Amino acid sequence: MWRKSSGMIRSDLEFTSAGVTCRAWLYLPSSDVPPEGHSCLVMAHGFGGTREAGLAPFAQQFAQAGFAALVFDYRHFGASDGQPRQLLSVRRQLQDWASALACARALPAVDPRRVVVWGTSFSGGHALVAGARDGHVAAIICQCPMMDGLAASRAVVGYAGVAQLLRLIGHGLLDLACAVGGGAHYVPNVGPPGSVAMMTSPDAEPGFRAMAPPDFDYRVAARVGLTLWSYRPLLHARRVRCPVLLLLCDHDSVAPVAAAEKVARALGPKATVRRYPVGHFDVYGGEAFARSVSDQIAFLRQHVGSAQEQR
Repeated sequence: MWRKSSGMIRSDLEFTSAGVTCRAWLYLPSSDVPPEGHSCLVMAHGFGGTREAGLAPFAQQFAQAGFAALVFDYRHFGASDGQPRQLLSVRRQLQDWASALACARALPAVDPRRVVVWGTSFSGGHALVAGARDGHVAAIICQCPMMDGLAASRAVVGYAGVAQLLRLIGHGLLDLACAVGGGAHYVPNVGPPGSVAMMTSPDAEPGFRAMAPPDFDYRVAARVGLTLWSYRPLLHARRVRCPVLLLLCDHDSVAPVAAAEKVARALGPKATVRRYPVGHFDVYGGEAFARSVSDQIAFLRQHVGSAQEQR
């Protein structure tokens, strides 16, 4: 079913990733139905996030500017299937990215040569890795990206102390024990300073709650805390073949900016960098959101073009 809005239409779709159903929204410009030949951004959220937690405004802006957008939930999260719920596996999420890219390229509305990978926060790192592995995407957009799990873990120690890291490791080990029986042990993905949660910087809880829907599940299976440090998307930068837009928040307490700067240096002339004097969660609304979207649309028009511009 198509849902029409100002300058865009949205439909629901499904695709399979490793035998599990993932669900997505497809946004299209409303200028022609059925449309064809669109550039398409494939989009997913960051750490523990879902498509309903602040991604729709970005997709709507892209569609109104003439681009398609496929916005999906990972397995175990949101509207997608997968048990146990709230299981964040980097390996599985990267499989979901590959499946989502294949889904987008098969859509009649989409030009398969002009598919763009878009990620924010934790998925900003995923976007770089997925684009490097795919090798055929037209461009990559990484907003406030988590490019180095080791640096992010050090940041946790910096604002919450070593004891916090040890508590998260303990919860992770308990979750592994639960996994033997197919279950899970959960910790909040965000919480106030001093609480036991994956993100407890001063801006984390108010920033996340501002973009999450009322019924959002703030839990994540704790085992991810045992492996997060070893996920280092920056090591994939030299394999990237396409243009990359890096949108950096200068006061980012969650995703260290220095790691993204290393990515920019490794990419060389393939990188376009835009910086904003804000914190990690500020780009999801207000003036920072408007500036980020404007920069992204300019980048897309330069490197992939809209369907109207291609005709």
